[in-house]
Amino acid sequence: MEFQLQATDALSNARAGLITTDHGRIETPVFMPVGTVGSVKAVHQHELRDDVNAQIILGNTYHLYLRPGTEILRQAGGLHKFIGWERPILTDSGGFQVFSLSSNRKLKEEGAYFRSHIDGSKHLFTPENVVDIERIIGADIMMALDECPPGTAEYDYAKKSLGLTMRWLQRGWKRYKETEGLYGYRQAYFPIVQGCTYPDLRRQAAREVAELGADGNAIGGLAVGEPAEVMYDMIDIVNEILPADRPRYLMGVGTPANILEAIERGVDMMDCVMPTRNGRNGMLFTRHGVMNMRNKKWADDFSPLQEDGPSYVDRAYSKAYVRHLFASQEILGMQIASIHNLAFYLWLTREARAHILAGDFKQWKAEMLECVTRKL
Repeated sequence: MEFQLQATDALSNARAGLITTDHGRIETPVFMPVGTVGSVKAVHQHELRDDVNAQIILGNTYHLYLRPGTEILRQAGGLHKFIGWERPILTDSGGFQVFSLSSNRKLKEEGAYFRSHIDGSKHLFTPENVVDIERIIGADIMMALDECPPGTAEYDYAKKSLGLTMRWLQRGWKRYKETEGLYGYRQAYFPIVQGCTYPDLRRQAAREVAELGADGNAIGGLAVGEPAEVMYDMIDIVNEILPADRPRYLMGVGTPANILEAIERGVDMMDCVMPTRNGRNGMLFTRHGVMNMRNKKWADDFSPLQEDGPSYVDRAYSKAYVRHLFASQEILGMQIASIHNLAFYLWLTREARAHILAGDFKQWKAEMLECVTRKL
């Protein structure tokens, strides 16, 4: 994987760059739709490609390991071929999913013991076997196994957790360096900076991660309960240390406002389930504000969903019709909302990139922030 830094905003740390993988190029900053089990919920791959214009999507090691399983993925020739997606893929290591199974997992030095949420069967994730699983999945970008503690964790727990994560990282990095991809193309490996909301722990982790010299680096353990302003402070602290010539990936974030703030602080890559999850519940994000499509106010509004929107669904369907679909609990409403939200998120990061290149990102961001936080 290669990264080219193309421009930096004069009044902030916002950056525009280009990531090159064997499955294609990614213009940054970029939002990455989440396809946890090899499927972005309610959205066809051709819609992701042709309408949403997703440059890269995510899969999840935990979920794909459990179902369909590594043997099926190996027989298929990797996740790209299994799901019919020819563009880049990133896989989360499953650390966050194991963290969310707090009642069904136990963390030890050797790795994370957990029970499947599907059938209760016992499993062990180690830094080494997670690399092996991600090799079988075949993602262009693989993530290191980490522990993701809650944002409200006490300092002693956060410090102990970080120590475990960094020891796991050294083991995973070693396994990555001594193995190769299975399908004839290169795979990158991103370490993850943890440390909760403690500046000294974040700095320590960022320095250790930077020393590895990996193709890119991630910031994890944010947007898990801490105030937004604290999250922004942690991003600032970490990005002062992470190398500027490698992409920076903020994991699991967030709202349109979160994305704009992260970009201003030098983040290049982001992902979140919010556009599809909230979309399936009737919440639409637009450049003019947020719409709740279950609201009766839209019942007789026959104007387009968003006349100036980036997706075909924005002009093909009226607000009244989409509101009717949600009131009727029709699956089509969820599909339309998911496509709309993803297309908007991708539009937002493309626009951010354009304004970074044009040199007026700071002013545009301030204006856009007022717009996207309105309730319509």
